[in-house]
Amino acid sequence: MIFWNPMRLCVEGGLGGCKPPPLDDSGLESWGSKLDIRCMSACDSACYFARRLGDAGYEVVFAGGCVRDRLLGIEPKDYDLATSATPAQVLALFPKANEVGAHFGVVIAKKDGHHVEIATFRTDGSYKDGRRPDSVTFSTCEEDAKRRDFTINGLFENPETGEVIDHVGGRADLAAGLLRAIGDPQARFQEDSLRLMRAIRFSTTLGFEIEPQTLAAIRQNASLLNRISPERIRDEFAKILRSAKRRRGVELLTETGLMEHFLPEFCSLIGCEQPPEWHPEGDVYIHTCIMLEMLEADASLELCLAVLLHDIAKPPCQTFDEVAGRIRFNGHDALGAEMAEVILRRLRFSNDMIAAVVPMVARHMQFMNVQQMRTAKLKRFMAERTFSQEMELHRVDCGSSNGFTDNYDFLIQKAAEFAAEPLIPPPLVTGRDLISLGLKPGPRFKEILDLIEIEQLEGRILDRERAMDYLQELTSEHFA
Repeated sequence: MIFWNPMRLCVEGGLGGCKPPPLDDSGLESWGSKLDIRCMSACDSACYFARRLGDAGYEVVFAGGCVRDRLLGIEPKDYDLATSATPAQVLALFPKANEVGAHFGVVIAKKDGHHVEIATFRTDGSYKDGRRPDSVTFSTCEEDAKRRDFTINGLFENPETGEVIDHVGGRADLAAGLLRAIGDPQARFQEDSLRLMRAIRFSTTLGFEIEPQTLAAIRQNASLLNRISPERIRDEFAKILRSAKRRRGVELLTETGLMEHFLPEFCSLIGCEQPPEWHPEGDVYIHTCIMLEMLEADASLELCLAVLLHDIAKPPCQTFDEVAGRIRFNGHDALGAEMAEVILRRLRFSNDMIAAVVPMVARHMQFMNVQQMRTAKLKRFMAERTFSQEMELHRVDCGSSNGFTDNYDFLIQKAAEFAAEPLIPPPLVTGRDLISLGLKPGPRFKEILDLIEIEQLEGRILDRERAMDYLQELTSEHFA
């Protein structure tokens, strides 16, 4: 039996006389046309398992995302197989495989460091928990396709011939750039409610429109998201935010009512008016969406979350200054940092993520004062580990509103000016020096060391001898 290995075809130009299928009438491209050699090992591993299953007499196909992605000219991240072999039969062929999902017909096999999911063709029973089927029945390739979420994910491919097997109209929807639920969209979302988030994610990352009945079903079933764990929602939300089209994703989450069920604080930004002299773009929601759009395509998740949440406290902080005749949001940065931490913990983000995002929210208003900061304070401000991302937040904050760049330009100039040496150089004096003078450790230690560091950062003390002289002066004052 000759298997068409797309990566080997791409690299070597052919295998056993097989050739990749030509472009069809829809203009979709053949398997190897845009793939990168870096995924060769993963593909080879999947082809190895497919070959073994096929040689044993079982029907086997590439399934789901890898078929969808290669038809779109996207390099697949992994390769899944679907087969007529039962989990027991798969395990008999591959005894070292992992049967963690065998109850649902799924076995994970590993070769050359790559994990390949091998799933038995199946139909699903009822979904009482809105996540997993209570039971499965092993079935046929066609029935297996019809249980899946969206038509573009219901495609299979014959590894031997390269033939795309389409029982659900997925190729036409791929060509049309349309995301459509398979069968009854109400039933699909009620079976597994995470599909509500997945729909927005696929629409965002692929740039596909959502088919009208599917979109209507998302709106009608938005409340079902309440039965999904925060971790699963977080993972889909993170993928939406990391997409280059993140603004559209956030708008879809808001317009469909999904955002209300996991991040209701964000919905309060809608209609929260801002002073037009500073924010001619509109309310806080519009301002935030524009910022998300202005970010670079590969912006980090930390930065995307900081932008999303930087003004989260403006609604509760909104007041009207009668004397000045303008809207104010005093303290929204500090309260926003507190709210951001609550939100991120609710969505089960890691401590490291929270430690990066919350200070960015807390500090975003300090940029307005950088030109008035003393050198020491400015250097400390610029030495924060998230500073480069805060600069990007500040850039899009101003670019989406008043357009002022004076503080940003000032910091760029200062970064060049300070580049010759570390912003925070090694200390000239340490706590050991204080102890050597016979002083006992306590709160005043930090006060004295901070004063010496300030002089060092300001450039008034440049060597240890002068630092020790200054230390003597300070200790005589503080410990007299």
